[in-house]
Amino acid sequence: MARRPGVAAVKVVVLTGPESTGKSWLAAGLQQQFGGLCVDEYVRWFIEQNPRDTCLADIPEIARGQLQWEDRARAQRPALLILDTHLLSNMLWSQTLFGACPAWLEDELLARHYDLHLLLSPEHVDWTDDGQRCQPDLSERLSFFNATRDWLERHRQPLQIIQGDWAQRRLQAFQAVAALLQT
Repeated sequence: MARRPGVAAVKVVVLTGPESTGKSWLAAGLQQQFGGLCVDEYVRWFIEQNPRDTCLADIPEIARGQLQWEDRARAQRPALLILDTHLLSNMLWSQTLFGACPAWLEDELLARHYDLHLLLSPEHVDWTDDGQRCQPDLSERLSFFNATRDWLERHRQPLQIIQGDWAQRRLQAFQAVAALLQT
């Protein structure tokens, strides 16, 4: 993608992986440390607005909402854009919960540029029930982690695995973003 002269490139960092691994916490910490804009998970807002079981028919609306939030933030051209999630999570959750996923999600995801994916491991941190989470079993979260990693590697997406306890996760994420911003 060619850049216009005099226009700084937006660096886009995505936090991804299974639930209860610190994505939202790290997104907020990264924004506090490095500035920029942070885009939350649309699905959390959707579930709060629609207090019922989510179904396969909801996935397109959830995905479009996530894309709209991301696009609004991209349009502001911050030096750093931090995404608490992106369409990959929507795709994998749709497959996990409903056994299917609208095909256009992957095309939309692949049409966008992301500079770094911070893939959070479910190991070494406890699962916390927040009323929206549904995978208390570590083996389920590891399966989601592996599916995320496999997709990112298959599509040659830049990624760094974040693991360890909370302090180690914070240090690894901060170091990765600091290195990205120096490029």
